[in-house]
Amino acid sequence: MQALIDVILPVFLVIAAGYGVAWRGWMSEAAIDGVMAFTQTVAAPALLFLAISTLHLEAHFDPWVLVSFYTGSITCFVVGLLTAHHVFHRDWEDSVAIGFTCLFANSLLLGLSITERAYGVDALQANYLIIALHSPICYGIGITAMEIVRAKGTPARHLPFKVLRAMFRNALVIGIVLGALVNLSGLPLPKPASDAVAMLARTTLPAALFAMGGVLFRYRPEGDGRVIAFVCAVTLLLHPAIAWTMGKLTGISTEAFRSAVLTAAMAPGINAYVFANMYGRAKRVAATSILLSTSLSILTVWLWLTALP
Repeated sequence: MQALIDVILPVFLVIAAGYGVAWRGWMSEAAIDGVMAFTQTVAAPALLFLAISTLHLEAHFDPWVLVSFYTGSITCFVVGLLTAHHVFHRDWEDSVAIGFTCLFANSLLLGLSITERAYGVDALQANYLIIALHSPICYGIGITAMEIVRAKGTPARHLPFKVLRAMFRNALVIGIVLGALVNLSGLPLPKPASDAVAMLARTTLPAALFAMGGVLFRYRPEGDGRVIAFVCAVTLLLHPAIAWTMGKLTGISTEAFRSAVLTAAMAPGINAYVFANMYGRAKRVAATSILLSTSLSILTVWLWLTALP
């Protein structure tokens, strides 16, 4: 119970504050969208740039951490895709969007916040390793699958270009790539520039969590109940269970194990709705799944925290 109070509730109270402000009409939808746009296109890329550019890859790179987390991610995408099509009888484009919602855990806003509050700033190295590949891998899988089912005669040679163009229009991916280039070059940023990036980075989590609450207010739970319940079960239970199993089998460190399981236990991120909206498919499922699973994760994350070493 103490973990729920000390670790989880502060994070969700910030989300609730954004939800309450939107509910009371104290900020317009445009204002909340502006805060979210700032975090997604400026602050979060700055945070990822700073984290990746200073990450000691030789000390913290453990491929088994990635195997533990992404085995679950990819499994959940395949399970979501095939179940949506064959069990819930959605067409293939809807099924890809539903699979993407099962794939894209909220690794940045919720994963970082809860891991930091539970285990401290020094415990985030494995989180950043997962996040560095999260958008490229997830968008790569989602866009490739969607473009394949939408191709309908489009030459296969055009597909890689379409995928890369869509990925590199994403500010998070750009921040990660630039951070990796600085890291690999070994050249530090000038102090004024690094201080400015750090100032932006510090605004990311509180601003994004607040904006997330405001955005979630718009998504009323309605329709597609069976599909949404399925998405919640996959994201909150199946993904962390696979990460737990793989982490034990691969023998990763306790710190990395905690990060992998907790990150896998997060509800779908806002990018799941961004993806669905980008293609105009399964938007209600994505939006309502984010809202419901984020609410349910107050309980499920507490259970995972209690079980972790």
